[in-house]
Amino acid sequence: MLHCNALRHDEVTTVRGIPVTTPQRTAFDLGRRAGLVRAVVRLDALLRATNTGPDDVRLVAERHRGARGIVQLRQVLELVDAGAESPQETRTRLVLITAGLPPEGTQIDVYDRFGYHLGRVDMGWETWKVGVEYDGEHHWGDARQRARDIDRLATLEAQGWRIIRVSADILRDRPATIASRAYAALRDAGAPIGPPNLNL
Repeated sequence: MLHCNALRHDEVTTVRGIPVTTPQRTAFDLGRRAGLVRAVVRLDALLRATNTGPDDVRLVAERHRGARGIVQLRQVLELVDAGAESPQETRTRLVLITAGLPPEGTQIDVYDRFGYHLGRVDMGWETWKVGVEYDGEHHWGDARQRARDIDRLATLEAQGWRIIRVSADILRDRPATIASRAYAALRDAGAPIGPPNLNL
């Protein structure tokens, strides 16, 4: 699909001699198209790759008030998180947000009491030691990766973490399961939260 937009001179840069839009302008354009979830997925990846922040994109939006899709862009910028390392991590996070269980953080580093790094959790609530991990195909099909995952999860659980694991079929077919499991783990950890929205 082709789009025609007016570009300001400072919204264009050069990469290997080819003129391209700046990351901020690219994010502005992507965030206004393709539907909310897809736009968040795209901006998560772009912001992670370019170290661009939501406020950088908001500055571009201020210059183009009234542009088509600007309302969606504002929603997208409230939801983006450059910590997402895959589209499926973004989608998992959005399920939790929609359920009323927004994670405190993404890519949470976990250390033992001596300061030794034990691993990272895709997203979760460090306050309550509850994490959510999206396991892609390589986590299930690669025997060595599977062994590493088993050891890492055992280490995290030994530190008091509760880990909710998400697969592609759960994310696709049973998103309410993700929310209900996260809610149960948070409640068991003592988090003062109400029941989640399971109409996902």
